[in-house]
Amino acid sequence: MDPLPRIAGVIGWPIAHSRSPLLHRYWLQRHGIAGAYLPFAVAPGQVEAALRGLAALGMAGCNVTVPHKEAAAAVVDSCDAAARRLGAVNLVTVRPDGTLHGANTDGFGFLENLRERAPHWQAAAGAVVVLGAGGAARSVVGALLDAGVPEVRLLARTSARARRLAQELAPSPESGAITLPDWADPAAALAGATLLVNATSAGMDGRPPLALPLAALPAEAVVCDIVYTPLQTPLLRAAAARGLATVDGLGMLLHQARPSFAAWFGVMPEVTPELRALVTASL
Repeated sequence: MDPLPRIAGVIGWPIAHSRSPLLHRYWLQRHGIAGAYLPFAVAPGQVEAALRGLAALGMAGCNVTVPHKEAAAAVVDSCDAAARRLGAVNLVTVRPDGTLHGANTDGFGFLENLRERAPHWQAAAGAVVVLGAGGAARSVVGALLDAGVPEVRLLARTSARARRLAQELAPSPESGAITLPDWADPAAALAGATLLVNATSAGMDGRPPLALPLAALPAEAVVCDIVYTPLQTPLLRAAAARGLATVDGLGMLLHQARPSFAAWFGVMPEVTPELRALVTASL
């Protein structure tokens, strides 16, 4: 008898907006793998029941999207280092004994996108400015410190939230520092930075754009926006107008999915131009 297809999915509330089924179905077809990837709308308060049902259903695991990442971290039986540090899980794998292992691949996706789109950027070259102090900023800051950035300047409107994030991600003596520049003086924060990352929703469709003194950045700096609707945000357009290298947010979405596919289906997939065009057309 032929082996049963491997089945995985994504849980969230709502879930219709998720591009994950499009990504994984593309990779399943590209690699000729007998499998399926399905979206599941899971209401708040039902996360534990949904995750504990994965093994009984014979599923390989699932992705977890908003607003369930923190709840999933409290349910799984074990976590990787990134998920423990961030207190958030976006990848759940069912192990052979039926236990659940949680991981967080957002930082991986951010760094892989940056390396693909701005290969000249070097983590050790200097300070990086990260805008925001929410969940996305937490993933980005953790990834940058792991990559060897000597200083992360965390620039946020709410100083108390930024201080809390810095304390919770307090780097080890071997890693770089997290500093908290004054939101009222962004030019000072940007001075000499090798990379600027917008980890807020500012500039997203329907949201006000960011107004930043990009002239304070060195000519070789890179500007990255994790927003991908629109693909070219006002921040990226302003940076490009100044001749700065830019990195859009779509690649982070694509690359963060790769470890999930590898965990469930046994192949580490690639982000191809065809896949990028397919997802861009769906935005």
